[in-house]
Order: sequence, then C-alpha cells, then structure tokens
Amino acid sequence: MPPKQDARHTGERVEALLDELRANADPRVAATAEELVGCLVDLYGAGLTRIVELVGAETLVADRLVESLLLIHDLHPLDVDTRIQRALDRVRPYLGSHAGGVEYLGVDEAGTVHLRLSGSCDGCPSSTVTVRLTIEQAVAEAAPETTGVAVEGVAAPAPGPPLLQIGGRRTPDPDDGWVSVTPPSGAGPHPVTLAGTPVALCRLDDAVYAYRDRCPACDRPVSGGQLAGTVLRCPGCGSRYDVRLAGTGLDGGDLRLGPLPLLPDGAGVRVAVRS
Repeated sequence: MPPKQDARHTGERVEALLDELRANADPRVAATAEELVGCLVDLYGAGLTRIVELVGAETLVADRLVESLLLIHDLHPLDVDTRIQRALDRVRPYLGSHAGGVEYLGVDEAGTVHLRLSGSCDGCPSSTVTVRLTIEQAVAEAAPETTGVAVEGVAAPAPGPPLLQIGGRRTPDPDDGWVSVTPPSGAGPHPVTLAGTPVALCRLDDAVYAYRDRCPACDRPVSGGQLAGTVLRCPGCGSRYDVRLAGTGLDGGDLRLGPLPLLPDGAGVRVAVRS
C-alpha cells in the first residue's frame, strides 16, 4: 500500500503539521486548524460507524486501508487478542526459519504485548534483528493501541537480559526500509534489487525467504545458485546454506547468509532493507 493510503502514517503527518502550526503560527490559526481536523475526523468517523451498521465490519476488514480506519475509530469487530493472534499466524512461516515457535502470552495493563519464542538461531545477531522487526511490525499493524512488545526467548550472541524489550511505541513507517515485492512463483533463488540492495528471494512451499545476495565465503551473489530442497549452493564457490534455518552454513565454520525481515502483504510480501 502506498504511504499516502496508510491511515496511521497520514495521522502522524497531520499531527506533525499541527505541531508545526502550534510552534510557528498565530495561536488562533493553530487552534482553528486543530478544530478543523477534529471536525473532519468526527465526520468520517460517524460515516464509518454508519457504514459498519449497513455493511458489517467483517466485510470491511478485508481491505487494509479500511481496516486501519476502523482501528482508529475503535470499530474493528475483533478484540486485541484475536487480532494479535491472527497477525502472528500470518508471520509464523517467516519466523519459523529464525525463531521456531512464537507463543502469545497476552497484553498487560500497561499495553505491552508479551510473547515467548522457542527455538532460535544462537549467536546469530541478524536473525535476532529479523525476529524483532518482523514481530514489531506485525503487532503494530494489528493492534496500534498497544504500547510495546516484550519478547522472551530471543537468543543473543552474548549473555544479556532475559527479555528483549521493543519499547518506545512506534508505528512502523511504510517508508522506513520496508519494500513491497511480488513473491516468486518458483523456488529460486530470484535476484531483485530493493532500495538499492541486492536481494535473493527463495520460496519453499508457501513460505518466502529473503537474503542479502552475497555469499559470505566468496563475496559473490548467491542468486545464480541452485536451491535443492532447503539447501542453497553458491554458484561461485559451492558453499551450502540452509534457507529455512536463517541461512546457516552447512560446510563448517561460522558462515551464514544475511537474512532480511519479511512480512506477508495483501499484494505479496514486504522486505525490510536496511544498510
């Protein structure tokens, strides 16, 4: 979905513009602008309420834009627990290669979502980032009223706190490194360039995996290699990596492909590309 069609992104932009008016404009102008925004929000909120009564919210939530508006006006037919569970069900195939299972433990009084992960890629910081970003994005989209995520069981290279805290609630910005892409029809690997970054997409059954298109052993692209089952072989040096296990090297040593966070999307998948 283009950024301008995302309700939360637009809401943040409106708030930023109002803040700018409050800081720089005549106080009366800022107050008038704020009242105008409030009138418009009340109007389309009342309209949405009427539409829900006529059509039914269950039909409307199939559209991502309309669903985001229903969430803003507390008109979504599903409670927060159900929405989070469904969001996690959608991303489980993509977490599976990095973190095993994910268990939803509930939302506490402060609005923090608590999760527990089982099975992880020990000593793999890139997999930890993959899990964190993927879960944060999925929960923020499904339950924007929550305030943060606490993930228990995320492995780290060195000993640390038992919980990885994803605090300071931030609604993921569609422009913040997440790029939509059409999933490949075949196994791959399929080379694509996302936000200037070479990426290799692989498909195993219904799950899609994204990796930086670079072999850590020879520094050549892996996208020209062969994928046999879950094993991707580099065309340059023949090194083997398990696509389902976060790109773990199968020839000894600590070599590993660079996994990228990936989320299912209504139009395909989205990949988080960060330098």
